[in-house]
Amino acid sequence: MDNDSDGECAFSAQICEQKSTWSEGVGQENILGKSIQQKEQQVGHRGTMQDYPGFSPSVDAEAIRKAIRGIGTDEETLISILTERTNAQRQLIVQAYQAAYGKELKDDLKGDLSGHFKELMVALVTPPAMFDAKQLKKSMKGVGTSEHALIEILTTRTSRQMKEISQAYYTVYKKSLGDDISSETSGDFRKALLTLADGRRDESLKVDEQLAKKDAQILYNAGENRWGTDEDKFTEILCLRSFPQLKLTFDEYRNISQKDIEDSIKGELSGHFEDLLLAIVRCARSMPAFLAERLHQALKGVGTDEFTLNRIMVSRSEIDLLDIRAEFKKHYGYSLYSAIKSDTSGNYEITLLKICGRDD
Repeated sequence: MDNDSDGECAFSAQICEQKSTWSEGVGQENILGKSIQQKEQQVGHRGTMQDYPGFSPSVDAEAIRKAIRGIGTDEETLISILTERTNAQRQLIVQAYQAAYGKELKDDLKGDLSGHFKELMVALVTPPAMFDAKQLKKSMKGVGTSEHALIEILTTRTSRQMKEISQAYYTVYKKSLGDDISSETSGDFRKALLTLADGRRDESLKVDEQLAKKDAQILYNAGENRWGTDEDKFTEILCLRSFPQLKLTFDEYRNISQKDIEDSIKGELSGHFEDLLLAIVRCARSMPAFLAERLHQALKGVGTDEFTLNRIMVSRSEIDLLDIRAEFKKHYGYSLYSAIKSDTSGNYEITLLKICGRDD
């Protein structure tokens, strides 16, 4: 068991507590259906994973136990169950498995599987906020920090998701996410990351034209229209305004400066702070396109960036993976499915392709 297990168990217990009233049958289906409906209202439902009909956590838990305990592991059964259930359903399987066998499913998977396949299967049975918390910790652990992973997670999660991630992070690591970001990063990059980690971005879909004009002028005055750059103004506007509001602001900015905001950021700023602000601009314009670009980078060239590949495939599988697939095809001329197929192999490839859904 890894050192984080106690904290994870505590976090899982909180999740299970919310579900402890769910008995199998009609009652559980009603509550689960309701929770999935609420989730779709929060994040949209352009995912590849749908709720499994006739779902029974205890039947799945038993099938998984048999698949793990037999002579040699029955990977086919594991893949088919864990890629055909939503995360809410997988958490009920985890709970049923623990109740029936007194063991953590993730620990049994870790003990029985290996390599990238193991990491992917463990990711599938991890609650989303916990998964992101662990990804953030991994990004800041050891020698050097994986800034691109930090940027990707903090720019693509909703304010509500960020609050849940911060809670999970503290539960597992007994340190606040903000403290770790502060000790691993510096300068304007740190300031912007901390603003995003606070989960204070406006989530409203309404846009204010006057505010867009005002913010565009502030950005112009903070960058192109002065000697030196007022980075704080960029952080404040780009890290706190809603994405629809930012889209309008960037249109107004072009009217004022005759330049695209991306070109101004590239000209005025540098380093990881520049990378972060460019990521926000791209997310505001099209989050699926931004994530398709991240997947393309993870899959192209020599070697595969499995850390990024696993994270995006698992974390977006119930949110917008269909749109990411469409953007991938549009921008690169071939499908995400075919890219995964040519770059991975074995059970790892099979699992990723099941999450991906189908070829485009």
